Amino acid sequence: MKTVLITGYRAHELSIFSQKHKGIAFIQKAIANKLVPLLEEGLEWVITPGQYGVDLWACEAAIALKRQYPGLKVSILTAFQNPEENWKEDKQTYYRELLKDVDYYAAVSKAPYEGPWQFKARDELLLRKSDGIILVYDEDAGEGSPRFMKERAVRKMQEDGYRYISVTSEDIQSIADEDAYRDME
Repeated sequence: MKTVLITGYRAHELSIFSQKHKGIAFIQKAIANKLVPLLEEGLEWVITPGQYGVDLWACEAAIALKRQYPGLKVSILTAFQNPEENWKEDKQTYYRELLKDVDYYAAVSKAPYEGPWQFKARDELLLRKSDGIILVYDEDAGEGSPRFMKERAVRKMQEDGYRYISVTSEDIQSIADEDAYRDME
């Protein structure tokens, strides 16, 4: 696999409303745990849709891994121009700082937000440009924005061998439990 798409929940879907939320570090570690074996196999690109939540936290995790894997490149492909425009100031600042560390940034539609078709076009491009996906999604909850990406990825997997890797709530909870255990020692 040369290119992996990473996406999942938006921050608000996880009830995360601050960049200081300790759950973010557990999500990033779970993503990094899935990335390392792929990097060992020759992964070159991590791409995300750049939505506020798992997408951006995955970018941070991948950027941190670039120290150990200098050939890794990180890309954000948004649905439309300036998606952060209506975000709160602190989120805009975070996003713009993160963009400085990505290797490639582009908007699929060069227009501002016009409609849901832009998200569909972005998702089709991301799936076409990647060899597999790491999806942060809770099967038991069955709700939220990642559900639609999962349906598309599974269909692509059945049709042409696209690789589907999930990060479950159990994966994240296991990391949180390990952390809590270390704190007790």
